[in-house]
Amino acid sequence: RGGDRPAVGEPREAGTPDPEVLEKPKRRRFTAQYKLKILEQADRCTQHGQLGALLRREGLFSSHLGTWRKQREQGTLNALTPKRRGRKSIEKNPLADQLQHVKKENEKLKARLVKAETIIEFQKKLSEILGIAPRDRQTNETQE
Repeated sequence: RGGDRPAVGEPREAGTPDPEVLEKPKRRRFTAQYKLKILEQADRCTQHGQLGALLRREGLFSSHLGTWRKQREQGTLNALTPKRRGRKSIEKNPLADQLQHVKKENEKLKARLVKAETIIEFQKKLSEILGIAPRDRQTNETQE
């Protein structure tokens, strides 16, 4: 045996913390049916000490009963079920992918439109400089 550490199971010196990591306790979850059953039993407790014995037997605190009674008075069975902790999941919109695709296509078409308008403006200025009438005017003048 090496070092000054005690073997497993041997007592440690006072004041030295135990390095063994214990399993994290899990939060107890009570079903709505269990809560209602316990509340019914608690309501039937009439003699001195019966309620305390019920709480000790079930491993509960009196604050549980108070909270559960408030929930029962509200009349919502859903309030008696434990709430899920953490971030709420966001439902994905089924049309979101299609919307993204349409937005990308729209941006591409806008860019093409800007290019086309630039080319048309350039052609108009070039035809003015060279003195060439645009095709639309030539076809319109010959038809009239």
